[in-house]
Amino acid sequence: MPAAEPTIVATSMGFRPGRRSYLAPGPVFDLMVDLAGRPAAPKLCYIGTANGDQLHRRQQVREAFQGTSIQVTDLALFTMPNHDDMRAHLLDQDVVWVDGGSVAGLLAMWELHGLGDALRTAWEAGVVLGGVSAGSICWHVGGTTDSFGPDLRPVTNGLAFLPYGNGVHYDSEAQRRPLLQRLVGEGSMPLSYATDDGVGLVYRGTELAEAVADRTRVAAYRIEQVAQGRAEETRIEPRLLG
Repeated sequence: MPAAEPTIVATSMGFRPGRRSYLAPGPVFDLMVDLAGRPAAPKLCYIGTANGDQLHRRQQVREAFQGTSIQVTDLALFTMPNHDDMRAHLLDQDVVWVDGGSVAGLLAMWELHGLGDALRTAWEAGVVLGGVSAGSICWHVGGTTDSFGPDLRPVTNGLAFLPYGNGVHYDSEAQRRPLLQRLVGEGSMPLSYATDDGVGLVYRGTELAEAVADRTRVAAYRIEQVAQGRAEETRIEPRLLG
């Protein structure tokens, strides 16, 4: 059963350290399965383009879901796509999770392989899309990134399924907040939403439905231009998961 409407969960959270495996799924994955209609055997496709489709990471993700009802596949582009028909594979999923890494590299590879169009088709069909960091920014117009080096820069060629800017790791990386506020204030980034570590944004269609968190004392934020050169930030209290 697909989601009732196009749904994206854009986050600064995801996996946690595991006890018997390197990773364990955080509560955001239960949320995404709920949003997908709680199928009996949920299908999740992991996309690790932003980290270069590292084989060990793909294996760690598979191991993280051992013993759960979630069936994991992956979609890799290095060194060649691992599915003959990527669109068909995505449409067969309940949930797609995009991992963090280089959002600039991710967007370049997706453009090269036409993956953005395939993901839009899946999103419109009710497959729940989500991800962390680069896997959050990619659904938006753009955001702030360290893809180009330690001094953060804007990226503005996101898929733009969501007509907003996006800020990740808002409380843990010192350059994130001031840069996003400057970009919104000067008008080079549209109205934007940002997440502290441990927080996610749930979009239904293109509207923000709620913020969620897997820990306490964190928040999401709305950043909008109020005058040329000036942005205003509004705190959004998240619903605690788990």
